[in-house]
Amino acid sequence: MAETYDIIIIGGGNAGFGVSAVAHAAGKSIAFIEEWDFGGTCPNRGCTPKKVLVAAAHALHEIEIASAHGITVGKPSLDWSKLIRREKDMISFIPDAMASTAEKRGAIYRGSAKFVGPNAVEVNGQTLTAKNIVIATGSKPRPLPIPGAGLMITSDDILSDETQPDEIVFIGGGVIAMEFSHVYARAGTKVTILEVMPQLLPRIEAEAVAVLRTESERIGVTIKTSVEVQSISQADDRLSVSYVHDGKTQTVVADRVVNGAGRIANVESLDLEAGNIEHDRVAVKTNAHLQSVSNPSVWVAGDALVTSPQLSPVATYEGRVVGENIVNGLNTAPDYSVIPSSVYTVPALSTVGLTEAEARAQGLKFKATTNDMTGWFSGKAYAETVAWAKVLVEEDSDRILGAHLVGHHGEDLIHMFALAMRHGISASALKEGVFAFPTFSSDLKSLF
Repeated sequence: MAETYDIIIIGGGNAGFGVSAVAHAAGKSIAFIEEWDFGGTCPNRGCTPKKVLVAAAHALHEIEIASAHGITVGKPSLDWSKLIRREKDMISFIPDAMASTAEKRGAIYRGSAKFVGPNAVEVNGQTLTAKNIVIATGSKPRPLPIPGAGLMITSDDILSDETQPDEIVFIGGGVIAMEFSHVYARAGTKVTILEVMPQLLPRIEAEAVAVLRTESERIGVTIKTSVEVQSISQADDRLSVSYVHDGKTQTVVADRVVNGAGRIANVESLDLEAGNIEHDRVAVKTNAHLQSVSNPSVWVAGDALVTSPQLSPVATYEGRVVGENIVNGLNTAPDYSVIPSSVYTVPALSTVGLTEAEARAQGLKFKATTNDMTGWFSGKAYAETVAWAKVLVEEDSDRILGAHLVGHHGEDLIHMFALAMRHGISASALKEGVFAFPTFSSDLKSLF
């Protein structure tokens, strides 16, 4: 006999918890289905453990620039195995803690779910039914149609590998490749990035990416764009990558080859057809309220959407939007116009709002102000190797359209721009504020 709930949430990550927070407060009965660890990718296999490695890269960067402050430091040595064990130790409590929260909000079913009807799913041979079913299954690495692709590892593997490779190749120049390349390169690994597109991080402001590329190459990362990877093959105990670049076939041999081509929705095993859920094999088709266009009982939130930024805070936000729509009716649609984000290289690339190309495509009249802050007092005081910003301000309204920073504590400063954009604070009003000085934040007034 089927168990019945108000809401079934497939996935125990940030999106699912966003839904459950709203639904539980409203007194709805909830069933969670999770086949792996509660918390999902970000805290267990993504942004949280990765930041432990990024912190180590920051420490190595500070050692690199110590001489600028008159500090003499010997050549550092990183114990990679110890770093990975530290990373694992720091996140080990998360799955149980998240599962405990889920238990307080509803029933838990462990296993892989699949639809067996418009309002029914099956897990471990048991059928569950609900008026509302939420797909919050997250994402998985994008498969690449390359001969030998099975020899590649993923970011999940990096975060568990206690052996530091001498050489590593990233196929794809997305966020994963850029962030881990800065960790590896500073730790002494030879890094190569092969990107099929003409630009790394193609959705980000082109000038900012160019600045980051220059800094990445400065620390020893080899970057090749407009590349066609032909094959990956075993070469004794190493791997050989054959690719075409500038019309020439070339080869690079490494200890690891990583799929750095991004992620896609993890919905393949759900049997969407059985749930009358329209999709295009890449994403479930949803309306403005994150509801399936073909089955109004089904909702999608988080990385499983793929049409919105695949970011942990966005997943939580979308989950809460879905929860509000289930509890209170179709009154809420997500607003993605002001979503700050960072690529956690060292230094980080941070962005919010429109790129210059996007603003021009929309026909907006704006002023784009670019600054290199390495020569500013704050930049020189901290011996910044790169400190760059571009800010877009609409000419007539004085509203901030977008901000893009590399270095200069941009991963924190970007939130000041986001706050101003979300609450309609003009560029002039932001400049009129009184800031503690000297700080990186006080430099914000000079970026327009």
